Amino acid sequence: MRKTLTAVALTLAAAAGLPAQAEEANDKLVTILTSENPQTQLMSMVLTMTSLKQGAETYTLLCGPGGDVALKDAPEGATAPQEPKGMSPQKLMKMIMDQGGTVEVCAIYLPNKGVGQDALIDGVGAAKPGPMAKRLMAEDTQVMSF
Repeated sequence: MRKTLTAVALTLAAAAGLPAQAEEANDKLVTILTSENPQTQLMSMVLTMTSLKQGAETYTLLCGPGGDVALKDAPEGATAPQEPKGMSPQKLMKMIMDQGGTVEVCAIYLPNKGVGQDALIDGVGAAKPGPMAKRLMAEDTQVMSF
């Protein structure tokens, strides 16, 4: 019934010259990770990877303790394998990047950590506030925060 109503609404909108919007999943995902909890870190990566595999363009922003996942010398919680598949937050994050996902740390992470860009694993950058705000405000973007 719902599909029929949606089809009717789209047909009426087209006939009236109005833009048609079907109930579709957003095609962009911003994941914001601030938690230092390894299970929370891993789950954020699991959901991001799952979204990437389902066709979403993914962007991950790491802030505060979440930024530590991107360090070459990351805390053990970010690199230790977890059940059920023996995956760590950092390993899955690297897989996300290998499959086209973007990962950046907050603009204030590196200066407040007292380290430079060279402390991060290859491929992780530092977010710029302007483009980040634009990304968050885009209509076709879903935001998850952990």
